[in-house]
Amino acid sequence: MSVHDAGCANPLHHPGMDRRRFLLTSLTGVLGAPLAAEAQPATKLWRIGFVSVTHQPTEEALFQRLGELGYVEKENLIVERRYSQGRAERFSEFAAELVRLKVDLIIVGTTPAALAVKSTTTTVPVVFPPAIDPVGAGVVTSLARPGGNITGLTTQAPELVGKRLQLLKEAIPRLSRVAVLGNAANPANARPWREAQDAARAVGVTLQFQDVRGPMEFERVFAAMARERPDALLVQADALTVQYGQQIVDFVTQKRIPSMFDRIELTVAGGLMSYGPNQVDLWRRGAVLVDKILKGARPADLPIEQPTKFEFIINLKTAKALGVTIPPSLLARADQVIE
Repeated sequence: MSVHDAGCANPLHHPGMDRRRFLLTSLTGVLGAPLAAEAQPATKLWRIGFVSVTHQPTEEALFQRLGELGYVEKENLIVERRYSQGRAERFSEFAAELVRLKVDLIIVGTTPAALAVKSTTTTVPVVFPPAIDPVGAGVVTSLARPGGNITGLTTQAPELVGKRLQLLKEAIPRLSRVAVLGNAANPANARPWREAQDAARAVGVTLQFQDVRGPMEFERVFAAMARERPDALLVQADALTVQYGQQIVDFVTQKRIPSMFDRIELTVAGGLMSYGPNQVDLWRRGAVLVDKILKGARPADLPIEQPTKFEFIINLKTAKALGVTIPPSLLARADQVIE
């Protein structure tokens, strides 16, 4: 009988070799498994910048939504927060610092900050959740095609200021002189002021602009309004006036001046009325834009989004304290009446 006939196809083969080869292969697989796992890329650690005047509760809505989308601070997200505390000249410094830190994206909460970042970098993506007038202020080229490295949402402030004046006039038919409190140093407030003047002529009222450009100027402005006794106050919202919103409410309450804001929280705090977009909704939608960009979208390809939720709030308790009788037709149109 030949070797082949003996059932051993390979003279160098031994029956025990198959078992050893199997064990060796299996052991290699077991030992190799953790090595392969260690070779997998670690979870991406994102670093983003946040630049504004001061911390506001609405920004928490953005970070809450980011958490829902999987970006959790101290786990896979580092947030470099920078607040100017009313010193707008610091925005350029913050922008340069964040670029040096090589952040993946910058979120801005006010137009001067957006412009400072824009002049510092054309490559780091920027999201601007609550822009007042991004086109008019020169932040982006158009709403549909932002161009460059910035996108976000708009509050449509220029388009809504006329509506606020109209609502004030309906609430107070005798309305003649309205003080407008705003920050002229913010270029985003230029077009809302022009729109306010056009709307004032349409409803037959005179406007008195009260310019406040920093924290130290509120006392002077309040003193001027106390002397001039306007029939009502209309507040142009930006990061500065929002930061001092409670002080503004305290002033109009003390001086018994009817007031119109763009934010519900200031009406709840004692203002007479507010009309504007839902700020929490805007900031939450801003988080979605951040997510899209971190996943590879280009800001230039993401149109500036516009508000979809507007709120008209009347504080009837304040109206009664001021001796203002709100017409039933106006009450019926309110989304919320505080009593």
